[in-house]
Amino acid sequence: MKASRILKGSLLSLALLLASSAFAANKGSLQVYSDIMVGGKQLKAGSYNVTWEGSGNSVQLNILKGKNVVATAPAQMVTLPKAPDRNAAVLNRNSDGSVSLSEVRFAGKAYSLQVSEDPSGSASGASSK
Repeated sequence: MKASRILKGSLLSLALLLASSAFAANKGSLQVYSDIMVGGKQLKAGSYNVTWEGSGNSVQLNILKGKNVVATAPAQMVTLPKAPDRNAAVLNRNSDGSVSLSEVRFAGKAYSLQVSEDPSGSASGASSK
């Protein structure tokens, strides 16, 4: 009886640990140094948290300021040839002069999130943390 309780408690703890580890893998941080557009929303320069949900390569990117979601956009997980040394936001300058988020890269991770918006300009550079 006592061994059964210990086993159940251990299994519950392991399940919670694995669930929290899986969730932790789907978040990161983003630093932008100028105003940008994401999912039709304008983000002011500053620090943000990012989370994403979904299975496979297609995910929903959520950008948070504190606990509030301030922008969402569909994104694709893309494998990188090498994990970057720092977090980076890859930006596009659109034909109307606005700047939009094209990709988010994470330090030490060999993948990035490419935002599935249709920027009409050329790439303008990256800001990094």
